[in-house]
Amino acid sequence: MNDEMIDNRIVVGLDIGTTKVCAVVASIDSSQKVNILGVGKAPSEGLNRGVVVNIDKTVNAIKTAIEQAELASGIQVRAVNVGIAGDHISSLRSKGVVTITNPDSEITVADVDRLLKDCQQIMLPSDQQIIHVIPQEFIVDGQDGITDPVGMSGMRIEADVHIITGLVSAAKNMYRCVEKAGYQVQDVILEPLASSYAVLEEEEKEAGVVLVDIGGGTTDVAIFQGNTIRHTAVIAIAGQKVTDDIRIGLSVLQDQAHKLKHNHGHAFADLIHEDEIITVPGIAGRPPKEIKKSILAQIIQARVEEILEIVAIEIRRSGYSNELSAGVVLTGGGSLVEGIVPLAQEILGMDAKIGLPTGLTGGLVNEVKSPIYSTGVGLVMHAQDNPLAQNPQGALPESGSETDQDTLMERIRNRMKEWFKEL
Repeated sequence: MNDEMIDNRIVVGLDIGTTKVCAVVASIDSSQKVNILGVGKAPSEGLNRGVVVNIDKTVNAIKTAIEQAELASGIQVRAVNVGIAGDHISSLRSKGVVTITNPDSEITVADVDRLLKDCQQIMLPSDQQIIHVIPQEFIVDGQDGITDPVGMSGMRIEADVHIITGLVSAAKNMYRCVEKAGYQVQDVILEPLASSYAVLEEEEKEAGVVLVDIGGGTTDVAIFQGNTIRHTAVIAIAGQKVTDDIRIGLSVLQDQAHKLKHNHGHAFADLIHEDEIITVPGIAGRPPKEIKKSILAQIIQARVEEILEIVAIEIRRSGYSNELSAGVVLTGGGSLVEGIVPLAQEILGMDAKIGLPTGLTGGLVNEVKSPIYSTGVGLVMHAQDNPLAQNPQGALPESGSETDQDTLMERIRNRMKEWFKEL
């Protein structure tokens, strides 16, 4: 691939998480193939449960991650696609209806655009804003189950949509951190939606699947069925809580708890056949501490079970419990704990597997083949069918604050058009 082609199709995904910030620089060629050019990762200390609580620490982590990705790719990053999560995220269903006034009663793209705008006419608290409006189905003159009404004849068209909202202040602080780091925000995407682009197959979305992205501060749940997202939820319990439990339960330092979880952790104590003793250095010259692997596993299992039980509640709430033939896909850094797949199968009563980024064609494919990069890679893959998220010739978006409400609403309307084209 020549340099000109790379420059014309550069996409950058920025996953700003509670425990890490991950940047992925990629190119999309003329045949829509994604090539990973650079990856960067930095510890994150400026967020709590997915929400920015310290601007300066978050800015520094963003700079470090993107500079690493720039060094690896040889590309100067100017604009990024940012993932948004946090326990302030909520979702709801909405309906809209418009009449067709064309002389021949033919439904046009403009009619669908009017309809989707009508679906946004909902009462929201002043501190909330719409992040995504995702069509579920269209109804023409009472006939439901329609995915593409353009070109059909009718007098009345209705839509059933899935609306995802979030705190205005949380979104603005995310924008502010990126801009203060010296970059522009190209688009904002819900993190579990982004992860789905990287780890879910089309046939899984068709059959029905639960995506569980266990991050550091939050666990994101997205339920797909019939090739569209049906339910979303954010759980304020995730990998950091597991680490905290180990730290408190075994009286060790935070760094030691983190290493115990990753090097010796197990989420299903019953599957440990040979118990082993793990030695941890003593604190401030004290004697080393000996810990049984089975005890460590019991601590981890208790918290992971809690997460999975809340996931089970969300599955029931969605109303799609009996339509999830593809089971559950676990991803995110929290899914790396050994034994989590059989535990998920037991608690959720369905098949489970670990989701890794797929669909990449070149570049640093092996470097991002881990659940921790699912959101970062997904943010990049989101841009395949969404020109808004691409960065032609590295150009910056129009000048002006991206936190402006009119700009945000225009982006939402444009993104809805892209969703409609994909149906």
